[in-house]
Amino acid sequence: MSDTNRNTAMSAPRGTGMGPGGRGPGMGRGPGMGGPMMMGGGAKAKNFKGTMKRLVAYIGQYRVAVIAVWVIALASTAFSIAGPKILGKATTKLFEGVMAKLSGKGDVDFSGIGSILLFTLGLYAVSAIFSYIQGWVMSGIAVKITYRFRKDLSEKMNRMPLRYFDGTNHGEVLSRITNDVDVVNQTLSQSLTQIVTSVATVLGVIIMMFSISWKLTLVALVIMPVSMVFVSFIIKKSQKLFKAQQEYLGNVNSHVEEMYGGHVVMKAFNGERKSVEAFERHNAKLYGVAWKSTFLSGLMMPMMMFIGNLGYVAISMLGGYYAVQKAITVGDIQAFIQYVRSFTQPLSQLANISNVLQQTAAAAERVFEFLDEKEEAPEASAPADADLVRGHIEFRNVRFGYSPDKIIIKDFSAYADRGHKIAIVGPTGAGKTTMVKLLMRFYDLESGHILIDGIDGTAFTRKDLRKCFGMVLQDTWLYNGSIMENIRYGRPDATDAEVFEAARTAHADHFIRAQPQGYETVINEEANNISQGQKQLLTIARAIIADPKMLILDEATSSVDTRTELLIQRAMDNLMKDRTSFIIAHRLSTVKNADLILVMKDGDIVEQGRHEELLAKCGFYAEIYNSQFDTAGSAAEECAS
Repeated sequence: MSDTNRNTAMSAPRGTGMGPGGRGPGMGRGPGMGGPMMMGGGAKAKNFKGTMKRLVAYIGQYRVAVIAVWVIALASTAFSIAGPKILGKATTKLFEGVMAKLSGKGDVDFSGIGSILLFTLGLYAVSAIFSYIQGWVMSGIAVKITYRFRKDLSEKMNRMPLRYFDGTNHGEVLSRITNDVDVVNQTLSQSLTQIVTSVATVLGVIIMMFSISWKLTLVALVIMPVSMVFVSFIIKKSQKLFKAQQEYLGNVNSHVEEMYGGHVVMKAFNGERKSVEAFERHNAKLYGVAWKSTFLSGLMMPMMMFIGNLGYVAISMLGGYYAVQKAITVGDIQAFIQYVRSFTQPLSQLANISNVLQQTAAAAERVFEFLDEKEEAPEASAPADADLVRGHIEFRNVRFGYSPDKIIIKDFSAYADRGHKIAIVGPTGAGKTTMVKLLMRFYDLESGHILIDGIDGTAFTRKDLRKCFGMVLQDTWLYNGSIMENIRYGRPDATDAEVFEAARTAHADHFIRAQPQGYETVINEEANNISQGQKQLLTIARAIIADPKMLILDEATSSVDTRTELLIQRAMDNLMKDRTSFIIAHRLSTVKNADLILVMKDGDIVEQGRHEELLAKCGFYAEIYNSQFDTAGSAAEECAS
């Protein structure tokens, strides 16, 4: 959470109340299942070339290190490739020595063979060291780039307007930060150097094979087109299945998450059977594509080995014939067979890397798309001083909609003097909560102005503006941490004594001290180890400790019992002294003592005044008020008369 929002003392809802459809920023959950490489299975970038260029530019500051890694990887591959041919010389010496000993013309030159073997061992050791170095360096680079990606994404999220999150699935946003970045990370740490080593291995092996026998090399190269045709066929088929697998995996995850999150409601309405049936349908589809994709992927290596073995047999027979004809040495045959055995592996790696690069481009493209999203309107170049704010608020011809074709607030005008209690009442969907979100610049206006002490709200930075407000919403928001930390979230530098005092003022001290660890009791991730009413008290304590100049209370006592509500109301009355306060309420009994009541209907103010004045008008407010009390009949008759 950015510092911009830290001092709002906001009890933001978990997934509700932050815009149309009840979605708030960053509160969704990701899939949480499936490895990162599987995430993009079969996905293709819309602009592969452009995305890869941008990715290369993004890692530009590590260009020297990447080039160094490639040089080290080439050196490691070169030493590794040279090994079999040199080792073949030892085999030739051994064979010639054995034949000479059998014919009585000589003996085995073990000293020469030992020297060759030691030299070969040294080559392989140097190759292994270089391979370790390039892997270690590249892993460090990949982690740094991943850190930069996630840092940029996190900072971008704090600059994004809430309007974006209203229309975007939260799991989609989380997937870009986790899965997509993991795909890029894995490609950078593994596939980037593997491209170099695989290409170098293929070219090096071909050169070494030609240096031994061009005829045997031509036979070996026949394997390549056969292998490529088979690999291309497998990849083409498996890509579609992996894509479908990821889609069905998302359906399973979504269903499980939904049922887990709402298991109380599901059980209350005896929905277990329907839930299991839905899960089995999703799981059956996932099973159907999962085993096919796994089967095809597993089929690739055995078939590649089979095709490779056919070439191996052909080369062994032809090599044996040439050895008998003394056209080639035994050691060269052994070296050539080693090269053939290692020839198919880099080919299959290159084929797999081509698929990985498509996935990487698709993942990077999604990350860059998010980074390119339109941000909030820029802050004022010379911001007004929020420390001088006293609390005079004016709404002047405010017009707003969560989308241009759905205007909620049509023409809202009102004035709130410093220290006054302003109640906003009206039916559900009238635009009450939206008004306070506009006040805190969670959204920007379509037209009109919100003036604070005569200064347009856009003249302040969002951070400074939100410092002026303490906000408590109907739906509470607490994070996984101690009760002390949750209250102190309203003002991080508050002392323990100030936290205790805020809790006492909010009438939360008693229940907190009754917890097993008191103020150090940890609220779990779901915040379900305390009651809804207790959570409401903690959010009120958080607002109290923020000590704001203005207050926003959106049904702040809706989750507590009547007795506690009265106690909190007294505490809030003390807190609201000399502070401009906006109170949103459905229970009109809680706003009787407001200095001004704004009655909203369909995005407009239809009535305004004090409680007694509005009742005397016998208008919309009187109709709502009388409907909540037993005196409704007599009051209605009085208005009618």
